[in-house]
Order: sequence, then structure tokens, then C-alpha cells
Amino acid sequence: MNYYINQLKYKEMSDITRGGQFLVKETKCEDIFTPEDFNEEQLMMRDSVKEFVDKEIWPYKNRFEAKDYAFTEETMKKAGDLGFLSVAVPEAYGGMEMGFVNTCLVCDYISGATGSFSTAFGAHTGIGTMPITLYGTEEQKKKYVPKLASGEWFGAYCLTEPGAGSDANSGKTKAVLSEDGKYYSITGGKMWISNAGFCSLFIVFARIGDDKNITGFIVENDPANGITMNAEEHKLGIRASSTRQVFFANTKVPVENMLSERGNGFKIAMNSLNVGRIKLAAACLDAQRRVTSGAVKYANERIQFNTAISQFGAIRYKLAEMATSCYAGESATYRAAKSIEDRINARVAEGNSHQEAELKGVEEFAIECSILKVAVSEDVQNCADEGIQILGGMGFSEDTPMESAWRDARIARIYEGTNEINRMLSVGMLIKKAMKGHVDLLGPASKVQEELMGIPSFDTPDYSELFAEEKEMIGKLKKAFLMVAGGAVQKYGPDLDGHQQLLMAAADILIEIYMAESTILRTEKMAKKMGESKVQEQIAMAKLYLYKAVDVVTQKGKESVISFAEGDEQRMMLMGLRRFTKYTNMPNIIGLREMITTKLVAENEYCF
Repeated sequence: MNYYINQLKYKEMSDITRGGQFLVKETKCEDIFTPEDFNEEQLMMRDSVKEFVDKEIWPYKNRFEAKDYAFTEETMKKAGDLGFLSVAVPEAYGGMEMGFVNTCLVCDYISGATGSFSTAFGAHTGIGTMPITLYGTEEQKKKYVPKLASGEWFGAYCLTEPGAGSDANSGKTKAVLSEDGKYYSITGGKMWISNAGFCSLFIVFARIGDDKNITGFIVENDPANGITMNAEEHKLGIRASSTRQVFFANTKVPVENMLSERGNGFKIAMNSLNVGRIKLAAACLDAQRRVTSGAVKYANERIQFNTAISQFGAIRYKLAEMATSCYAGESATYRAAKSIEDRINARVAEGNSHQEAELKGVEEFAIECSILKVAVSEDVQNCADEGIQILGGMGFSEDTPMESAWRDARIARIYEGTNEINRMLSVGMLIKKAMKGHVDLLGPASKVQEELMGIPSFDTPDYSELFAEEKEMIGKLKKAFLMVAGGAVQKYGPDLDGHQQLLMAAADILIEIYMAESTILRTEKMAKKMGESKVQEQIAMAKLYLYKAVDVVTQKGKESVISFAEGDEQRMMLMGLRRFTKYTNMPNIIGLREMITTKLVAENEYCF
């Protein structure tokens, strides 16, 4: 709690933009947090983590790819010795309690070398430890959390079953109370359990009787207590991440090991996923940096036709796009992380416990967490794919790190709820927030409707200031979303959930708005601090990302409107879409890419 008490000077609850409000509320660059805002403590932590990864993980990638599960466990213990497993854990239970931004920072830089370690780390610190710190009783936290924070014990999370994946609440594992009321007997099977092969305890979800919702339990891993496992799963990627099926046969669990209340398991699972989603985005960032740097180095060294391939336009295109997606991911992830941290701090100031504050703080920004999970997991896959392409045949070889990065990246689109689920969740949660009055969508949507009926302005705008047109364009993209979402809600009402393709198209618009705005605001903040001349490449990346975002909004907006509107209404909305996606001064996209790549090639690495 000490960290949060020290941060209370920052913002009151009323000053903090609520989750989803970015869509209807103008955000100033001074109000967001960026990687350039890391304080001395955060920079020291970042450098310590990078040193650990470069010394203990990166040189041994071949051991992870050879499915050396024991080495994964050994490296996790080293991370525990250095305190990296305890960053998010309260001091009262042996942790460093460094705040939500620091939690994402460590997750970012510790995860980039190999997905095997990243998965072990994420499963342990997140879904293996966090449910106890956030939902456990005082006795449970004192008994288990210090061991998990130090790496003496490792945790695993047993939710998924053969018939319960995305529909997490449909699990068949049963928990039956004993006649003397002292313990539950748990029986059932779980699959895809990360860290199963070396964990000391499981967070297990089971159904008591005919309860509507599942219940969470803390179960110590004791084979003599009816716990068995299948052999290690052989997977496309994350090869040295221990992944097994786990079976419980009348496994006795003391009643005091129920996590939270009976029937609260589904809520625990969903809130754990919210945290997991933003941390997964963070975990993809350094992988992108390393892939981009590796591709730049190779492109500078590879000579074809008497020229380094880094001088060829086709390669320069790829390098610029790779760096831009990474820069955008950093911008949006740390913006959201600080929004969550500010919300937690404000709740602590109002008297909430650490548990309540963190749960509500993350839950408030569940929309942004889903947005980030989708955007960054897809960007890291694209980045790795282009990395392979730049290396050509060498990229396809196991002798270089590109092919393992590509394989490891693939799971990120499945973890923490599939990207399809998260797309639909992001829009669904936004509509629910609007219905509760937490985000005013109706007022802005009505104004957009009036604007569509009105005559557009033909005044020549003043775009002399940096990003003047780009920020206006972000505002117009928000109007495009409100038009599409408002029209869809008006057409289908409560039946909108049944129109998944429409929801996913609307989600893509929402995602691009948040990512593009975050990138522009970060760069504007840098330019004000350092001067435009010092951040020309970052300005180029911000403009390049927005240009591509506009293309996505144009395509997805048109697809959406045509799906639910007809006749005059359709023509009016398509006309509005063209208005909302039209540049006055179209940027020179090839020139922007050239500027970005020139910097990358000169620095011989991702340097932003």
C-alpha cells in the first residue's frame, strides 16, 4: 500500500478519464503517460530486467527451443531471487509493490527474448499469484503469497476444459462438500495448464452443485491427493513452457481454501483476464523491438547486387512498418497502464483497500485492455512475419531467432480470450457503459447525426500547428465510430450481440482510434518537450500510423454501413463516412517511411 499512498498527490477520481471516455472526450498530450516519462526508479528497473534477459535468457534460446522445461524453471527461480516476480505484490506479503506501470514495465522487458519464459512468467505472476492477492483472505495471502513472490513456489491456473474455452463458465469440474463440512472434493480435468509441470499450487475453478457460476479454490499440488497429469504438450511455439492436462480425482481441498465467495469464480476469472490482457500487450513489445533490431542488423549486413538490402525500397517499407507498429503499441500500452494506476491511486485515496482499488481500477479500463490485447498481439505476429521475410531463407531456419519469434507470437492471439472474443467485448462493454451512464455516447452520437444532415463547412482550416490536421482527423474518426455504432444499435437494439461480424468491424474502428490517438499524443508531448526537430522520425511514425488507421476505418465503416442501412439512410451514412475519413493535406507516405527507415538503418537497431 505504501507505493499507492506515495502517489496520492497525482489526481482525484473526478480528474481521471473513465474507461472508454477517450472516444467522446478530448485528451491533451500532457494528460497521458509515455515511455519518455519513466522516472529514475523505473529506468533502473528497466535496465536491470534487460541485463537479466541479455545474460540469463537470450544466450540460451536454443535450450528453450529444445523444450528444456527444467531450464525454464531454473530461470524463473533466478528471476524470483532478483525480485522480478514480486513487483506487483504488496509489501505486506513479501512484494515490492511498485505500481501498475512498473508491473507492465517489467512484463514488457522480461518477455521479449522467448515466449517460453514469457508464458511461465506471465502465468505465475498474473493468473497464478494475482487471484490470491486480489481475492484471498488475509490468512490465504499470508500463507501463500510470500512463497509465490519469492519464487520458492510457482503458481498455475486451471480454468480451461475440453468443453469450456471461451465459454469459461461452462466448466464441468465439480466440487462436493464433505459430510463434516471440512473440505471439498474436486473432480474433473483441465487442459492447457501453463506451469503445470513445476507448479506448487493451482488456482482451480469448479462448480458446486447446480450453481449458476463456478467457484475458485487454492489447491496445493500434491500427487498423493488425487492429482495426476498428462505428458507435456508439444506445441507450435512457447516450446519450453510447461503445458499439461491436469486431472483431479476426489482431490480434498480445505474449505478455508475457497477463493473469495461461492459462485464468484467466474468474476475472478474475468477480472484476471482484464489484467492479463494489458500485460499480454506489454509482453509483446520487447519481442517487437528485438525482431525489428534483428531485421535491421541483417538488412545492413546482407549484400545483394553490391548493395546492402537495407537500401532497397521493398525492405525499407517493411522496416518502417515494423518500427511504427511497435512505437504505437508502446504509446497505447503505457497510456492505459498509467490510466489504470491513476484510478487505483484515487480509489486508495478514497479509502479503498489495495484489493478493491486494483480490482476496480483495472475493471474500469477493461475496454482499453481488450483493445490493446488485440492490436499488439496482431502487430507482433506481423512484425515477426516481416522479420522472416527480410531474412529470407535464413529467417526460415532455426539457426536464427526469427522463426521462433514467429511461432511464439502466434499464441498471443489466443491467450486471455481470443482476439475475436475481445473485439466483440470491447464494443459490448462500451455500449454497456453508455447504458449505465458511465460514458455519454448518446449526446455525441446525436450531434453526429445532426452534422450528417447539415451542410459541411467549406472554410479553409488552419493546420499550422504540429498535428493540427491529424488531431482533427482523430476527432472525425470518432464521429465515424459513433455513426456506425449508433446506427447499428438503433437497427438491432438488444439483438446486436447476434451480429458478430458487425461488432468486429466496429471494434476495428475503435481499436484504430485508440492506437492512433495514443501515438499522436505521445509524439506531441515529446515535440513540446524536446522540439520538433529532435523527433522528426517519431512524427513520421505518428502520421504513418494514422494514415493506415484511416484506411481501416474507411473499409470497416463501409462494410458496416452497407450491412445494416439501406436507401437514403445508407447513402447519407456513406457520404458521412467519406467526409470523416477525408484528408485536406494527404501525407507523403513513402517519404514518411523513408525518414523512419533512414534513422533505423543509421542506428542499426530499433531506436525509438
